[in-house]
Amino acid sequence: MLLAGGLAACSGGGGKPTLRWYINPDSGGQVKLAAACTKAAGGRYKITTSVLPNDATQQREQLVRRLAAKDSGLDIMSLDPVFVAEAANAGFLRPFPAGEAAQFTQGVFPPAVQNSTWEGKLYAAPFWANTQLLWYRKSAAQKAGIDPNAPDFTWDKLIDAALRTNTTVGVQGNKYEGYMVWINALLASAGGRVISDAERGDDASIDIDSPAGRQAATIISKLARSRAASPTLSTDIEEQARSLLNGPRGGFMVNWGYIWRAENGDAKDGVIPRDIPSDLGWARYPKVNPGQDSKPPFGGIELGIGAYGKYKNTFAVEAVKCITSTENMKFYMLDSGNPAARAEVFDDPEVKKEFPMAGLIRDSINAAATRPITPYYTDVSGAVQSRWHPPASVNPNSTPGRSDSFIRQVLRDQALL
Repeated sequence: MLLAGGLAACSGGGGKPTLRWYINPDSGGQVKLAAACTKAAGGRYKITTSVLPNDATQQREQLVRRLAAKDSGLDIMSLDPVFVAEAANAGFLRPFPAGEAAQFTQGVFPPAVQNSTWEGKLYAAPFWANTQLLWYRKSAAQKAGIDPNAPDFTWDKLIDAALRTNTTVGVQGNKYEGYMVWINALLASAGGRVISDAERGDDASIDIDSPAGRQAATIISKLARSRAASPTLSTDIEEQARSLLNGPRGGFMVNWGYIWRAENGDAKDGVIPRDIPSDLGWARYPKVNPGQDSKPPFGGIELGIGAYGKYKNTFAVEAVKCITSTENMKFYMLDSGNPAARAEVFDDPEVKKEFPMAGLIRDSINAAATRPITPYYTDVSGAVQSRWHPPASVNPNSTPGRSDSFIRQVLRDQALL
């Protein structure tokens, strides 16, 4: 089916030029944008969509396999930011020359531009951005006597508050990319990083065995071994964390921006009690150290143009420009709930009405820390997860060092994941 789709997309004939856009699953917003930009093209070309798997790793596998075969049917791709460097380094993406790049980066959050750039060239156009907030039940915070928006609010204070009130702190602890998001955010918030000098490939500097790494491990260990943790922490992903917040011991949770729309929708449909959204508060991602600003996680989607497409230098560029316009970013945020990649969208009255926390999301994305930008990201992330999982096994005295040496071995093909 995939081969047939690729051949059909690039076949000859006298019909209207067709661009195939491979999208990540959403509520239908990207399909609507494809239709809107097709209409805007005035009959010169049309955009069709094909949906990728739900899991980001599976999305990468499908795209990389087809790009490695120089499939010309991949005109535009919705890419998880962490995979841009790999695809760019392999020559799978068409770079945007300097003259084009400005229109895709003007007013865009710096982390989104960083994740779309490899070796000084822009290889993807930021489409939507994302970050995590601390979501909490106002009643639980009041009972604990805390203000999660206080300037010195830390992970230690968060966990201690949950313990005092017999409530929980929901996080993503399964052995998957969401767990890497948590580890990286803790490291960055403590002033550290997993690796540096990524352009050196397997000679990159591995920095996870550091004071920041040990602080991150201390927080994970403290939560995982406490009654504030989910009973199923080692298998929890985003939705399990949300269920925990909505449960009888729900108190606090770190999770992405989709939570507000999801909670209100479920309350309206009767899936959760109708009074939960009114009890839902939000704050910036907790600090590791009181005097050091937190570095919230960064996520989202970037649009890449396949290096082998027939229209890579013409219609594909025009289509990406249309899809990532400020107007369409606003539409997509209101339609799907996924935050825009341009800061100005968050000041729009309609957006502020729909998302009362729009200003916090904007500031958090602006201050977010990217995960390692490296062509070997999949190996780096897998190596970290393998040594930091399950969360209850994390030891501040040994886990950072074990993961440091294992990352090096994996990058040099001396060990298998």
